[in-house]
Amino acid sequence: MIRSALPEDAPAVAPLLVLAMDHIAGIFAGSANYTDAIPFFHAFFEADNNQYSYTNTLVFEDRKMVIGSVTGYDGARLHELRKPVVDKLRESNPEFTPEDETEAGEFYIDCVSVHPEHQGKGVGKKLILAICDKAAASGFERVGLIVDQVNPQAKRLYEKLGFEVAGEKDFLGHRYFHMVKKVL
Repeated sequence: MIRSALPEDAPAVAPLLVLAMDHIAGIFAGSANYTDAIPFFHAFFEADNNQYSYTNTLVFEDRKMVIGSVTGYDGARLHELRKPVVDKLRESNPEFTPEDETEAGEFYIDCVSVHPEHQGKGVGKKLILAICDKAAASGFERVGLIVDQVNPQAKRLYEKLGFEVAGEKDFLGHRYFHMVKKVL
């Protein structure tokens, strides 16, 4: 079952965010051990008005257990939603200035992740389609995301779901495909 996330989902969703973020989680944690970023994501997930908030997240629940999540928001709000995160990161790295990975006019899928024990069962696909439906219901004509160029498997999944490469973006040390799907 897919539902809107709740603050109490943080213990399940924070590790999923770390899994989705990969090397970016390491940057946020200032550690080669990405799981060190779990408390960071836990705190932001529980809070309102930031890009990783439960208010921007849908979860896939199976037998009362969260096994997947997808986080997305209005791309025009990127700087507003990112500000609390960047402010926190600048406490230890005053020069931290990430590139923009989205833009106005698109609903942006920031993170999608499925617990490793449940991957390959269509959970990620269902979450992506659900957030695309949410974007369309909110009046967005397109949904965008970035996928690391070193992850061709993810790119193929998004292509199967109707996303097309619209360009390329540099983001925190990696090169990404910017992919877009028309939903209206």
